[in-house]
Amino acid sequence: MEITAKTIIADVLKACPSSAEVFDKFNMGCMSCMGVANESIEKGSRMHGLDPDEVLAELRKFVADCKA
Repeated sequence: MEITAKTIIADVLKACPSSAEVFDKFNMGCMSCMGVANESIEKGSRMHGLDPDEVLAELRKFVADCKA
């Protein structure tokens, strides 16, 4: 899966459910947030005061090795 700043968070979680670990690492409560169905990684990161590029880098590493 190719992940960009515009990728919807729910799509990442669906493709690789264990990616929730990355969101948890950044204190993004994505598993319990209704917004994940519509929010991009960029928007979610910024809402939490995070650098989207940093979150993306972690997600890309994690999803590359994902064992869903």
